[in-house]
Amino acid sequence: MAQGSEIERVIDQVMQRSRTIAVIGAHVREHKPAFYVPEYMSARGYRMLPVNPAFVGRELWGEDVVARVTDLDEAIDGVDVFRRGAAVSEHLEEILSLRPLPRWVWLQLGIRHDRVAEALRREGITVIQDRCLLSEHGEWVARGGLRN
Repeated sequence: MAQGSEIERVIDQVMQRSRTIAVIGAHVREHKPAFYVPEYMSARGYRMLPVNPAFVGRELWGEDVVARVTDLDEAIDGVDVFRRGAAVSEHLEEILSLRPLPRWVWLQLGIRHDRVAEALRREGITVIQDRCLLSEHGEWVARGGLRN
């Protein structure tokens, strides 16, 4: 991924054009980033769809938790991943099987997997690694970003 203004341009597009976001690794504990980051985004008008097999049957952000991203019954704009870097590859085929493909995959702060990122990019999916969606949204708003 490019640095500086290029990454800002990519993030601007993600924030502006996204409505529905799958959250792989969503969590029910409020102190966990996998809860409070999507909670923040939900409060700002993004539809956050929780994905975590440990919490199927629960509800987060007004949505039922599903086990796999392929269990979602609608198209998504992007995928926000809250899994350790080593576990990211477990979701590659699942993400690539979605139709239509998501426009982007976001690996949260501290999460990188270059091989998976390259495989996603080869399929035309934008990948953002090792960045916090909450922080980046705040910076986007500060730059004057507003969703339609």
